[in-house]
Amino acid sequence: MKYVFTFLLTLSISVAFAQEKDKALQKSNDFVYQGNTLIDEDFIAAEKEYRKAISKKPTNAVGAYNLGNAYYKTENFDEALLRHIEAANVAKTKEEKHRAFHNIGNTLMEQKKCKEAVEAYKNALRNNPSDEESRYNLVVAKECAKQQQQNEDQNKDKDKKDEEKKDEKKEDKEKKEDGEKEEENKDEGDQDKKDGDNKEDDQGKPKDDKDEKKDGDPKNKNDKPEPQPGKLSPQQVKNLLEAMNNEEKKVQQKINAKKAKGKKVKAEKDW
Repeated sequence: MKYVFTFLLTLSISVAFAQEKDKALQKSNDFVYQGNTLIDEDFIAAEKEYRKAISKKPTNAVGAYNLGNAYYKTENFDEALLRHIEAANVAKTKEEKHRAFHNIGNTLMEQKKCKEAVEAYKNALRNNPSDEESRYNLVVAKECAKQQQQNEDQNKDKDKKDEEKKDEKKEDKEKKEDGEKEEENKDEGDQDKKDGDNKEDDQGKPKDDKDEKKDGDPKNKNDKPEPQPGKLSPQQVKNLLEAMNNEEKKVQQKINAKKAKGKKVKAEKDW
């Protein structure tokens, strides 16, 4: 008897819980209905009703799905995408999942995200392979994704070519600068060589040494140096010294002569 009472108590709680769940689901659906009646006239009021439906029954995919559609109509695609993804996550039946993924694909196409849209339409067809609208949209999304990929590849090629041209210009500029430096160094070397040639005579001897020899010692020992204005030549100096010596000898001879005349003769020595 005790076990029968427990069973009946558990059964009554389960029934009450199921009824409560049904009431929550029913209330959520009622809010969705209210939102649908307001969407064409008052978006803000309709949005509030959809949010109430989600709050009352978060696992009710219909609330998130209809709110996503409302955002889609107002071109608020970011919010629409979030709500449709929410609906797909809580969807219980294949049909609910199909609708949610189909609208995810539509929203992604509006955002020019064709590759992602292809996957969304594939998921829609997995849950309802007979839906021709999803199949058609999949073909459109694939073509769009292909075109985007081609454009992306072309842009990469263009960027690559632009980078190569940039590198070539840089390389040409460096070569030009190196050539100019080499030309400058060559000119400096030629000038140094020219200056060096100017310092040498026809025999390759330094002209400075030649000039020094002209100004200093004679080329040949037999060549007499030419006297310079205001200066005595070595020969003139020698002649002058000899004349002075001769004159001095004459003077000394005269002095000696005078001394000889006045000198007394020494007497003979006595024994």
